[in-house]
Amino acid sequence: MAGFSSQRRIAAEILKVGETKIWIDPEHKEEIKNAITRADIKKMISHGYIKKRPDKIRIKKMEKAKKQGVGSRKGKKGARLPKKRKWINTIRPLRRMLKELRDEKKIDEKNYRRLYMLAKGGVFRSRTHLKLYLKQRGIVEDAKEKT
Repeated sequence: MAGFSSQRRIAAEILKVGETKIWIDPEHKEEIKNAITRADIKKMISHGYIKKRPDKIRIKKMEKAKKQGVGSRKGKKGARLPKKRKWINTIRPLRRMLKELRDEKKIDEKNYRRLYMLAKGGVFRSRTHLKLYLKQRGIVEDAKEKT
């Protein structure tokens, strides 16, 4: 768009980006052309008529990362999510579920303690796995309701 050089320059200074990163709304050409002061430009920015374009490099990197599969990941398995964090993300919901079952009297204290220790020992992969275990052993019939 020709004729917006000063507006583009002021907007670039305000948004702290290069002039090529400034997007000007084509539907509001006349309003933007009449904006000559920094205050006017700030008003156009707040209305959304002038915006900062997204970083192309970042977008390309993100798109590339999405397209690439698991095989293209670099670093160890634990580099993305440490073992401890993974364990915390597994054990907390299990313990929460066990406490709920105990409080609702669906399991007695003895079973609760045994299941708690099994969970601590890493027997259950997830809440679903625990529910399956409970159902198979006949400890809780309506384990599906806890979902």
